[in-house]
Amino acid sequence: MKQIIAMGGGGFSMEPENKRLDHYILAQSKAEKPHICFIPTASGDSDGYIERFYNAFETENCVPDHLSLFSPPSNIEEFVKKQDIFYVGGGNTKNLLALWREWGLDLQLKKAYEEGKILAGLSAGSLCWFEEGVTDSFGPLRGLSCLGFLQGSHCPHYDGEEERRPAYHRLIKEGLNDGYAADDGAALHFINGKLNRVVSSRENAKAYYVQLINGEVIETVLETYFL
Repeated sequence: MKQIIAMGGGGFSMEPENKRLDHYILAQSKAEKPHICFIPTASGDSDGYIERFYNAFETENCVPDHLSLFSPPSNIEEFVKKQDIFYVGGGNTKNLLALWREWGLDLQLKKAYEEGKILAGLSAGSLCWFEEGVTDSFGPLRGLSCLGFLQGSHCPHYDGEEERRPAYHRLIKEGLNDGYAADDGAALHFINGKLNRVVSSRENAKAYYVQLINGEVIETVLETYFL
């Protein structure tokens, strides 16, 4: 079973006192004590971000670790094989993609995904799994081609940044693929490439399917389960 959990925002870095989404991610692993690997590439391996990850997960029933491409392990492939969950942090998506491709991490994560390892993340760590999406990685909000593990486009922080919704609508009118928008606190759980359910850590957080129909952008609110 192939799983991706794409959060519009939330988790330990945005909601340190609300662990609902992080607990949900851990619960999807069949491992008795899953190895969860934080990948902070998009933040330039921010020391503070890495420290917050360990503070959040060291008290949980898991084995936390992190993967740095600035101070990489001697054998990245072997390191990746040991993990059960990959949790990708936010930051600059364009830089994340460039570094992953340079190191071949994109291919290793694709293999891990196909072998049943769970991929998760927020913001850049959510956007990266789709064919394309909305980013501010290099100036004003614009479209960016991503990894394509999931079909369609994606827009995180849909309610968290007021310019996100109009930018996503504009880009879809200009040719961006139809796709999924997620509020901060909402997570899209895909199984085998298909949306299985939407969950949230906040009662009002939602996700949407956004598409172009007869020249107009239409939003469909997706049923969301508050955790």
